[in-house]
Amino acid sequence: MILKAKHNFFVVPFFEWYSRSKMKKHFGNIQINGAVEPKNASVLLISNHTSWWDGFWVNYINQKLFRRKFHFMMLEEQLRKHMFFNYTGAFSVNKKSRGIVETLDYTAELLSNPDNFVLIFPQGEIQSMHDQPIRFEKGIERLLKNQTNPIQIVFLVNLVDYFSNRKPGIYFYVQEYTGNTIDIQSINDSYNLFYADSIEKQKNAHK
Repeated sequence: MILKAKHNFFVVPFFEWYSRSKMKKHFGNIQINGAVEPKNASVLLISNHTSWWDGFWVNYINQKLFRRKFHFMMLEEQLRKHMFFNYTGAFSVNKKSRGIVETLDYTAELLSNPDNFVLIFPQGEIQSMHDQPIRFEKGIERLLKNQTNPIQIVFLVNLVDYFSNRKPGIYFYVQEYTGNTIDIQSINDSYNLFYADSIEKQKNAHK
């Protein structure tokens, strides 16, 4: 059975503070590139999955841009080991079980509420940020199928560079998906175009 997200009134603000302080300690530069205007809709944020840091980074983006109720998937075995995250918005997924359908339906239910923010990693596993193109796993279409409430789909690309600094910088690139069709191939293609463009901007901005 799926472990649904439980937002604890004490744990959530602590986790938000902890995310900000942890990032400021370990990164010399934190930069958000691009502009997304929040709408009266739930947010589905699609991000590359590159490291242990990803959840902290996306929580930071949510605090800065959207201020929605943060939700994110975690593998069931990992969530059971780290139940603290369940109280910050994590819910479980088990890819080896029919329960994945239950998880996708639960995620779709979350997206029907305009107060919610849902993070997904379409790759399904951690990969190098240099690994392109990104291939989406199946499932996103099920989240969006038959949705009657508006959903704001946002792309995020996380890139890390040191340049001449002792500490690395984290550079976030954000963009809203504005395609006319909501199908997995269109979203996958649009994300990869945005990913390639983000890398070019990253290289050109620091020449």
